[in-house]
Amino acid sequence: MELTQKEEQLLALGDASEALLADRTFNQVINALVEQAYTTFVNTQLDAEKSRERVYNHYRAVVDVVGTLRHWVSVRDEITLRNEDGDNRQEESDHE
Repeated sequence: MELTQKEEQLLALGDASEALLADRTFNQVINALVEQAYTTFVNTQLDAEKSRERVYNHYRAVVDVVGTLRHWVSVRDEITLRNEDGDNRQEESDHE
């Protein structure tokens, strides 16, 4: 089964995302940002709603980055699986 240019781009994006998610330094940065956000959040005064909201939004942004990278890996895996299934069906029909 032939891949489209878009699928090839998504495969490359998934590969790069997986490499980034596996990178030790990247994970240290993500963990440090999450820890910093948590520490700042719990140490804010009760009446500092704007500060807590800003910290929470920062935390959500970090989580969204990781979630997006994981999604791109998942998309790559789906394309790969679909392509392998199509190749297997083509081989089966070739042998009939």
